[in-house]
Amino acid sequence: MHPRIEDYALIGDEQTAALVGRDGSVDWLCLPRFDSAACFARLLGDEDNGYWRIAPKDAEVPCTRRAYRHDTLVLDTDWETGEGAVRVTDFMPERDRTPHLVRIVEGLGGRVTVHSTLRLRFDYGSIVPWVHRSDGERVAVAGPDAVWLRSEPDVRTWGEDLGTHTEFTVGEGEKVAFVLGWHPSYESPPPRINPYKALRTSVRDWREWAGRCRYDGPHRDTVVRSLITLKALTYRPTGGIVAAATTSLPEELGGMRNWDYRYCWLRDSTLTLNVGLSAGYREEAEAWRDWLLRAVAGDPADLQIMYGLAGERRLPEVELPWLAGFAGSTPVRIGNDAYTQLQLDVYGEVMDSLYLARRSGLSTRPHMWAIQVALMDWLRDEWRQPDEGLWEVRGGRRHFTHSKVMVWVAADRAVRTLEEHPELDGDLDGWRALRDEVHREVCEKGFDTERNTFTQSYGSRELDAALLLVPRVGFLPPDDPRVLGTIAAIREELTHHGFLRRYSTDGTTVDGLPGEEGAFLVCSFWLADALQMTGRTTEARELFERLVGLCNDVGLLSEEYDPVAGRQLGNVPQAFSHVGLVNTALALFDDGEAG
Repeated sequence: MHPRIEDYALIGDEQTAALVGRDGSVDWLCLPRFDSAACFARLLGDEDNGYWRIAPKDAEVPCTRRAYRHDTLVLDTDWETGEGAVRVTDFMPERDRTPHLVRIVEGLGGRVTVHSTLRLRFDYGSIVPWVHRSDGERVAVAGPDAVWLRSEPDVRTWGEDLGTHTEFTVGEGEKVAFVLGWHPSYESPPPRINPYKALRTSVRDWREWAGRCRYDGPHRDTVVRSLITLKALTYRPTGGIVAAATTSLPEELGGMRNWDYRYCWLRDSTLTLNVGLSAGYREEAEAWRDWLLRAVAGDPADLQIMYGLAGERRLPEVELPWLAGFAGSTPVRIGNDAYTQLQLDVYGEVMDSLYLARRSGLSTRPHMWAIQVALMDWLRDEWRQPDEGLWEVRGGRRHFTHSKVMVWVAADRAVRTLEEHPELDGDLDGWRALRDEVHREVCEKGFDTERNTFTQSYGSRELDAALLLVPRVGFLPPDDPRVLGTIAAIREELTHHGFLRRYSTDGTTVDGLPGEEGAFLVCSFWLADALQMTGRTTEARELFERLVGLCNDVGLLSEEYDPVAGRQLGNVPQAFSHVGLVNTALALFDDGEAG
């Protein structure tokens, strides 16, 4: 039986990440970065595409239990067998120069025979490396990649079926540690690490970091787990946050809505910044703000909706035909052609983020305001054109109402910045006029007076869950009848077994794609926020409780959820979903303010 998306746990070192299944198999790992080619791609194919499983010999069943060590990204997976009990501890220590994956096997009782099968396949499961022994290690080399495996104490390994096998027995208190490392094949191997010291350091460092969380309301463990997950999705060298650790996990099982999310989206920026500031992580918030400034620097006409981990601009989309896809969902894609789209909302996101950063007292950068002025100059001339919208539709450009609302946000934040900082230079009167003009147009063309709701695009009858953000961004007050009508209409038309779709895929051509998708989790968090803002706190908290219940056994959320099949869908773990969880918890239960 093919694993489910929620069967996976995440480990990582803030530069890349691995997914570990309930069966003890690492089925996804890209080295050396999140967006590098995978050396374990079983997640999107089969065993021939690479994996590393450590489990009791002949154990065909999942583990008995698993859990992260409290407030860490260190995963313990336990099996109880007829022979006894055994634990596998998985983590990736913070790297110096090169990445390491550490797996420590520990006997908990009796004597258990454990088998390890390592099948490395570089370039997303397509290349079988040449494996040889060197200085007590197994070394696999192909092109630019070199991966080596060693154990402490040394245990016998052998090659079979184009894989590396190990078998040994552990009694109570006995341990065998495996370290898998990567380095460029043209460089010398990195210094060895002590796996047990690395474990102690990782546990200490994660707990110290988690201890900085200032949230102390209900579901604190779940909130902290989401914050740890967001930290794990952060590319430490630049501060960029990837949308997810995976590519091509389907939004519909067996469908073609499979996209690469190992990049950094501007649409997440304000909500992500708010999470960092509100939860007590100013250093991370500032790193994200600085990444944002570097990424958007340049001609405002060239502003993209997403960038690479270091701000790379070219992310061409390619299909990998040798991978069968998760649960047969094809094509498998790497890269994301949505980077070429025009999305006017990102100008609002950038302006809102930088306004929030300034208002929260983050240190300013000399060029920050100049970039904002350039963005506003471009937006004033170009905002009237249609775009692809927040959801990166591939069905053609439209005048998306949410995009225009975010144009208003850009103008509003520019005006507020000048009002609060008169020492700055800018076209205050011109930006006020732009703000008023956009507001009038949205209320006239993006609102259906007959149904008392804002619509997905000008003149359409479709709805869009992104319109729940209208009161949050300040476009209209929460008690405005048009806001209340929009919330009611979205609840009625987009609710799918108690959760929200982002828009309807029934008989519409807006996204240009066949098939359907699940409930979009962040949209349901937005609904909870909207309910709370409009005074329906009890309903908001009930929805939040149900959403928290969708986390898997180790607290992770993917992008979407199928409430009929009871399964997670889409790439995992999804930063947008976890950002939504934390923001909603802060809105519902926290009395503090950002910054």
